Amino acid sequence: MNTGSNEPGGVAVATDETEVDGVNRDEQGLGSRAPEFIKARRVLHLSWQVGVFIIGLAIVIAGIIMLPLPGPGWVVIFGGMAVWATEFVWAQLVLRWTKRKVTEAAQKALDPKVRRRNIILTSIGLVIVGVLVGIYLWKFGIVMPWKIKDQ
Repeated sequence: MNTGSNEPGGVAVATDETEVDGVNRDEQGLGSRAPEFIKARRVLHLSWQVGVFIIGLAIVIAGIIMLPLPGPGWVVIFGGMAVWATEFVWAQLVLRWTKRKVTEAAQKALDPKVRRRNIILTSIGLVIVGVLVGIYLWKFGIVMPWKIKDQ
């Protein structure tokens, strides 16, 4: 890390050679993706960030509303995170972590041993549910709601 000066109280500035987990910062692409003319003006950049935050927040809230309702809730939430990631480093890091975990889960799910185990467990579960439904129907039969007699 380069402090920019040898005097005490100098501002700390990261150099271009900064590495995180062995990856160069330039390759990571962290930081604002706003156009240069917006980044050059502080007020314009701040209002750009506020606008991106509000749009991302609206998308994330819509995704949260879609979780219990019909709709692709998680996809919309991650879309809102992607909007935030265009401007905020914390969202970029969260999105990168999420992508890594989803990729790991997909690779694990495609492992032949795991697939075989999942197929066996699903089959056993379906057999158990089928037996329970059969016992219920044998015990109580099928009674349609529109044919229920007065009780």
